[in-house]
Amino acid sequence: MDSRSKSSRSPISLENRVFIALLQSADALTQEAEHLVKAAGLTGAQYNVLRILRGAEPEGLACKGIGDRMISHDPDMTRLLDRMEKRGLITRERQTDDRRVVKTRIAPQGLSLLKTLDQPIRDLHKRQFRHMSAARLKILFDLLEEVRNRKPT
Repeated sequence: MDSRSKSSRSPISLENRVFIALLQSADALTQEAEHLVKAAGLTGAQYNVLRILRGAEPEGLACKGIGDRMISHDPDMTRLLDRMEKRGLITRERQTDDRRVVKTRIAPQGLSLLKTLDQPIRDLHKRQFRHMSAARLKILFDLLEEVRNRKPT
């Protein structure tokens, strides 16, 4: 039992409780997805890059464009892309019109790997949220969008 009395603790604000609940929920959901993509030999960040690049076909994206679309910020995007290129999951090509720009595209091997994960990921998300009605999921989505789209202070 905690030796401090309840009255000596600072009350935890609702905002703080919501923040912690969001982080814990995101962590729990992410761990399940990470486990699934790990079985396919990918990290969560690599899976995210492949999804982003599939959506950017056929033009591909520069490194900054990928970074801007990542779910979680990766401080060393170049090294992440280096590892993926070595595995044959992506290709990179310096642009002839602007030599400073290197376009990254998903390689056939990366696309194939991503396709094998599409249904298992859909199934996972169905299982993760099956206890909630579609109406409640829509409300949750709208609330999370409101949090994400707030004006930074």
